[in-house]
Amino acid sequence: MRNDYPVEELMTSGCLSCQGCGATIVMRHALKALGANTICTIPACCWSIIVGNWPYSSLNIPVLHTAFETAGASASGIRAALDMKGKQDTRVLAFAGDGGTFDIGLQSLSGATERNEDIVYICYDNEAYMNTGIQRSSATPERAWTTTTPSSHPKSGPKKNIIQILCGHKIPYCATASVAWPEDLMAKVKKAAETKGTAFIHVFSPCPPGWKISSEKSIEIARLAVNTKVFPLYEVFNGEEYHINVEPKDLPVIDYLKNQGRFSHLTKEDVEYIQKRVDYEWKILLQRSMMEPFHMNM
Repeated sequence: MRNDYPVEELMTSGCLSCQGCGATIVMRHALKALGANTICTIPACCWSIIVGNWPYSSLNIPVLHTAFETAGASASGIRAALDMKGKQDTRVLAFAGDGGTFDIGLQSLSGATERNEDIVYICYDNEAYMNTGIQRSSATPERAWTTTTPSSHPKSGPKKNIIQILCGHKIPYCATASVAWPEDLMAKVKKAAETKGTAFIHVFSPCPPGWKISSEKSIEIARLAVNTKVFPLYEVFNGEEYHINVEPKDLPVIDYLKNQGRFSHLTKEDVEYIQKRVDYEWKILLQRSMMEPFHMNM
């Protein structure tokens, strides 16, 4: 990877992230993969703060700050304007958190994907509304602590499967990625950039304050999420063809949970339930990866 890693830095020092912020790592690697000929739209999220206050910016590309619910719509508008100017080679990146993707921004994202807009949409998933005080989102894991789902009443219901929702739109490319596998993340962003139509990447992005972990533990936690099958790494082509990219080490899910304060209230029964849920979801993914994709001869 060292030989192939771009030297150019499109994210500068001085960004306003917390120490150990996974979202900052995602942006740095994504821009290295996309290159300087990129325009980024960022809805309300941690990154609308991290990038810095105008006229200063920690990104050496044009950035449009937009409303919470409009990442998909603003990216579509940028794409249309560039196409009218004949700048089809300029890449459009929508970069949003889980709140602006799974919840508030889902409608405009669905509209953009249904139209198969030629954009790259990256969701950095830190599993709650971290910028406004660690409130639960539909990306929050089941039984996790947040400020709106305290330990006495942890989050009920499973995490929304955003990849399945996007696969339902039959877009050309969907993928999961992790800050613990930067080479895989960059390869997927490059593949997304080369895709004609909508490409969506869901990136696992630890948040030390929100997850109650030490800042130096972000990458370790992200690696455990993959190796315990909590967050598998895979690609989906045209909503039909599944490829698993990293074979997990099949570690017990407790190895992932025990390192995070947001799960410190879990009972033995809770852990057993989560393990069963993780195993079940992994079996479904395996089955999908072994299915022959649907092809229609017109």
